[in-house]
Amino acid sequence: MTLEDHLGDMVRKARAMHGVRASEAAAALGLTEVEWETFEQTGRMPREVDWKAVARRVGLDPEKFESIARGWRPQVPALERWQVLRRFTTRQGDNEVHAYLIWDVETLEAALFDTGWDVSEILEVVETQGLRLRYLFLTHGHADHVAGVGRLQDELEDLEVRAHPTPAPRDLPGEEGLPVGRLRIWFRPTPGHAPDGVTYVVRGWPGEAPPVAVVGDAIFAGSLGRGNQSWELARQAVRDQILSLPPETLLCPGHGPLTTVAEERAHNPFF
Repeated sequence: MTLEDHLGDMVRKARAMHGVRASEAAAALGLTEVEWETFEQTGRMPREVDWKAVARRVGLDPEKFESIARGWRPQVPALERWQVLRRFTTRQGDNEVHAYLIWDVETLEAALFDTGWDVSEILEVVETQGLRLRYLFLTHGHADHVAGVGRLQDELEDLEVRAHPTPAPRDLPGEEGLPVGRLRIWFRPTPGHAPDGVTYVVRGWPGEAPPVAVVGDAIFAGSLGRGNQSWELARQAVRDQILSLPPETLLCPGHGPLTTVAEERAHNPFF
């Protein structure tokens, strides 16, 4: 799976974060404004450039940005490590979005994180696996993440929808997580992309599998969610609430590939 953001997306976000005009960035690197605009739209630079110089001009980490330009992609364990975690991907137009379903293999209690555009496949798995889908947790209220809420509520009478401001117990020392069978769920606030943005942390996996964090659009592999509310708030929330998790934590974004805290600490140029 390709990264959610290409190089031009990352640079455009960084410019917005740091208040750098496209014309200034282009001139500093000896490019025309048309060449720069083409790069931001496509992610392809029309001629050879110094990627570290591009990163420095817009406030990104030069070494990390260059590693992405040279082909870095996150290395993560297979999802089979987590029993059971499933990803569902749906598309509307150019928007491809993920939802995540977890369940305890002994009790068959389950929880869903976001809905994506269409929940048909999710409902099919719930039925064929004999699951009791107890909770729907929403990372934030944007349409691509909540489009299936109505249908789920219509078809699953006992479903409990959880969202900001109190979607689950806060992930603090001594705070007991919300049980889904033997699994436990906590939340961490991650505003910035959306005022109601939250990240869910799931622990208690069989076989001592690492924690899982469902992050919505707060962070993507190698990039950052758009700072609709505040760029600095978005970056600070990720730094404090997501990248502070153990390095082996699996990160499940709303778009693009899976990643880990360790991969993002080492390679995400926004941090």
